Amino acid sequence: MPTSAATGRPFTVLITRPVADAGPLAAALAARGIAARLEPLLLIEFLPGPPLALAGVQAILATSANGVRALALRTDCRSLPLFAVGDATAREAGEQGFVAVESASGDVAALAALAIRRLEPTQGALLHVAGTALAGDLGADLARAGFVCRREVLYRARKAEGLREETAAALREGVIDGVLLYSPRTAATFVQRVRAAGLAAQCVRLHAFCLSAAVAAAVSGVRWKAVVTAAMPTEAALVAAVARAAAEVGERGPMMPS
Repeated sequence: MPTSAATGRPFTVLITRPVADAGPLAAALAARGIAARLEPLLLIEFLPGPPLALAGVQAILATSANGVRALALRTDCRSLPLFAVGDATAREAGEQGFVAVESASGDVAALAALAIRRLEPTQGALLHVAGTALAGDLGADLARAGFVCRREVLYRARKAEGLREETAAALREGVIDGVLLYSPRTAATFVQRVRAAGLAAQCVRLHAFCLSAAVAAAVSGVRWKAVVTAAMPTEAALVAAVARAAAEVGERGPMMPS
């Protein structure tokens, strides 16, 4: 188990994902000997509505696991092909009973590229299940390839009002080594919340583990021990980045940045 050479405690990170996504991520980290605390910064609200109209739709595009969960509440259909932005979203689709699931194992651009490779514009529309906040421009990428893409907003992600007291206390006490950030919105929210709590200075002790360069850009408002960007925008790559940092800290002990 990676431990701090100075304190002997496990390398510990904050998971800022919504609660429903945090469990599998915590398990993947635990398998690497990394401890996790949960601090959901986005609260998911599924939007009510009638069953989705799927006539003429040849495939569904999902850019988040929450989009899949919201979709499952609004249709009984599980047979349409579903293309997921990444492996975690694909895993959720499988758990929800969708039978033809493929992962782009990347970002929105990778999802668009996958759909363009696998599908034909003449075979029907594409349905993008999404939240109120979008990353990238999936519809524009597909339109340039001749596809009709209809977006259905099925959920909203509301920012948490503040850090939980146990998280604030852990930051003050220096027992957190890093924070996992999956989106620019979540990254910006974390920066806002630590500032509001008077804890921005504590970030100098933390690794910011970012899913992409866009996420890393959103954490620039505070000083960090290190900003680490995953080699690919996938959960597996992010977990690997955390494991490497944990191993390095375990070898040399915690060092304050110069």
